[in-house]
Amino acid sequence: MTFYVTTPIYYANSRLHIGHCYSSLLADVAARYHRAKGEPVHFLTGIDEHGDKVARKARAEGRTPQEWVDELARAAREVSGALQISNDDFIRTTEERHVRPVQAIFARLFAQGDIYLDEYAGWYCAHDETFWPPSRLASTDAPPCPECGRPLEWTREASYKFRLSRYAAAVERQLLRPGFVVPASRQNEMLAFVRQGLEDIAVSRTSVDWGIPVPFDPAHTIYVWIDALSNYITALGYGSADDARFRTFWPAGLHVVGKDIARFHMIIWPALLLALDLPLPQQICGHGWLNIGGEKMSKSRGNAVDPLPLIAQYGVDAVRYYLLTALPFGLDGNYTEAALIRRINVDLANDLGNLLSRTTQLLVKFAGGTVPAPAATDGVLAAAAGEAVAALERRLDALQVADALAALWGLIGRANKYIEEQAPWVLARDPVQADRLTGVLYSLAEALRVTAVALTPFLVETPERIYDQLGLAPASVRSGPWTEATRWGRLAPGTPVRRGAALFPRLAVSAEKN
Repeated sequence: MTFYVTTPIYYANSRLHIGHCYSSLLADVAARYHRAKGEPVHFLTGIDEHGDKVARKARAEGRTPQEWVDELARAAREVSGALQISNDDFIRTTEERHVRPVQAIFARLFAQGDIYLDEYAGWYCAHDETFWPPSRLASTDAPPCPECGRPLEWTREASYKFRLSRYAAAVERQLLRPGFVVPASRQNEMLAFVRQGLEDIAVSRTSVDWGIPVPFDPAHTIYVWIDALSNYITALGYGSADDARFRTFWPAGLHVVGKDIARFHMIIWPALLLALDLPLPQQICGHGWLNIGGEKMSKSRGNAVDPLPLIAQYGVDAVRYYLLTALPFGLDGNYTEAALIRRINVDLANDLGNLLSRTTQLLVKFAGGTVPAPAATDGVLAAAAGEAVAALERRLDALQVADALAALWGLIGRANKYIEEQAPWVLARDPVQADRLTGVLYSLAEALRVTAVALTPFLVETPERIYDQLGLAPASVRSGPWTEATRWGRLAPGTPVRRGAALFPRLAVSAEKN
């Protein structure tokens, strides 16, 4: 089995903020998890560089559109690198490998009658690059955008249209397919939208020149959604002479998008694929927003949070962990720096860091700095580890990332409690308890090893630091697919243990006032 996972291609009108980063992290966790299971994975991210809004923004910044998107592409790669996103490819919609297949897609759809020349007259949202027919508006007298609330602009121009209405019934059938759209709340929203009736949509502009020209009518520019959505297949080589990657990895296993662009991915994209006679993705996830002060985070609102200073101050794993736990599945979350600091102090420093520090200290003091051969074990932590890994897998398979981490923290909490229950310092004073002591110490060390393996889809530096203190470097010592690596009992007795620096130093409480 192969697994192809994508982020949305981020719109090139501003630098990425931590709300965008959640999409990338969710896709990254899925990619790392499937790689850990031994599956061939291809992970795509990138930026959407065409459209009216990009041209407007470039002019406002005194740049050409190409200069502007070049700068944004560099900035997007910088953020991905700082978060250690494990993407295999980065697509830009100005690349030739994308432009030519998009023109071929447009020409094919026109030739088979799915695209036709018409005129568009109606309301347009420049921010969302969206045309809104009167039937979708609360009023027709200077209405606000139903999605973002900004004022709409009246526009009239010649436009090619895609026969979305032709595919309404087929799209509805796909939306009813179990697991195709998650969470269930998003599925219900999309079904309600389709059942109101789908109208044909504009797919070209004559008033915008920053985009891909329609190949047989260069007065028209291909409108952003056919251009942007096609990236998921053009990046694989669809429509090119070298399409081996497309044949290997399509259909996608997972598209990750924010709920603001769910409609385009869950209705228009399936219709386009049906028109192209291509298989549909296995799953599309429309996650909630990371808000700030109860409002959606965006640069235009002036409330966007740059991830780079946070990573520089708190570390990549602290930021990754916080963002992955900030949004309950399908719901919105709310960012505050105080909440980030509390997560670091409570979950990472007190729970995980304290478990590693206490366990290595006990092993050094009572087992000569090596993992002892367990003469007898009570099975308490073995059972807790098995339950935690099973729950983590179920929740990861359902994309419930915050819940998956909560399941793993259940094991960490149980191991910390186990130290207090078993009191190894008391057992060490009684020679009769020697066998029991070896079992307790081994169980604690093995619980940490299993925790480190289970953390690998989520965190990028912490597992290695745990392995190092448990004497499990180099990587060959802990090799093997996910099922084998998480199996209890793989930690070899006699492995040398060393105490290291605190995983996450506790931050001053005063910092929580931020």
